[in-house]
Amino acid sequence: MRVTIAEVARRARVSKTTVSRVLNNKGDVDAATAIRVREVIAATGYTPSAGAVGLARGRTQTVGMLVPGLTWPWMGDVLQGVSDVLEARGYGLLLHTVNRGEQSITQFRRHVSANAFDGLLLVEPPDTLSYITSLHENGLPVVMIDDRGHHPGFPSVATSNDTGASDAAAHLLALGRRRLAMVTGPSEFGCTRDRATGFRETAGPSCDPALVVEGDFTRGGGQAAIEELLARDVSFDGVFAHNDLMAVGVLDGLRAAGRDVPGDVAVIGFDDISIAEHTQPALTTVRQPSREMGEAAATMLLAHLSGETPPEKPLVVPTSLVVRESAPAV
Repeated sequence: MRVTIAEVARRARVSKTTVSRVLNNKGDVDAATAIRVREVIAATGYTPSAGAVGLARGRTQTVGMLVPGLTWPWMGDVLQGVSDVLEARGYGLLLHTVNRGEQSITQFRRHVSANAFDGLLLVEPPDTLSYITSLHENGLPVVMIDDRGHHPGFPSVATSNDTGASDAAAHLLALGRRRLAMVTGPSEFGCTRDRATGFRETAGPSCDPALVVEGDFTRGGGQAAIEELLARDVSFDGVFAHNDLMAVGVLDGLRAAGRDVPGDVAVIGFDDISIAEHTQPALTTVRQPSREMGEAAATMLLAHLSGETPPEKPLVVPTSLVVRESAPAV
């Protein structure tokens, strides 16, 4: 049986007039109510007739956001940056994750069909880039956060992965370290390639290929990588891990092997998540400006919605080196 506007109103606990105002993108419905109505529309699959709805975008005062999940250590900072900007401008946020795989994407597609938001912020979930690109080509304003080296055909905000990794190598060399190991992220990620390139270019012959191990961005993966290096019986006095979780695993593995940090081996991570300053010793790391990236992306999207032409190249928010006890300054 076809879902009616009365059923949508009943489930959303509003009047049919309010549902109609939301469908026609009237600005006199508060953001929280509008989001609730659109969630019911998406959940029920309600499809209004074309004559009943103004289909023009840009007046819902809501921004959609699609992310892989909320367990990534830096995702909370990105969301805080996004929400700070949107709330200040009177916009609501409709957040989607893909924790349930294709079922989640189906739910997201319903919100797209219902015109539930004016524009989309994106931290790219796996295997969704072509779909998002098609939405953008069909008129949906999109801004990607952390483009992972893909450089999509729509606006994006990135960070200086290569420069940050180069800074890590320069710091280790300045400490007198000459055998530099690297625990990379998975090779399919653009950030992995950028960080590896930046580190190698600055480290030069100090980063021998025998001192490079691919990890998986987890703490356990970092420990496994350092155990593999130790098993190769190659000497090293510095380690750069492509994220902080793996760097914590590197510290675990070195401690278990009786290696002193930073006496025997200096260690640097990447991200500057909250755990970094609480490790033993506290972790030197490259700070990824996650909150600032969220703020920049939200600001860029709202400017786009206001009629400004978005930049053609990714907006790069720079990294910075945070020096702590695992690789202290000279």
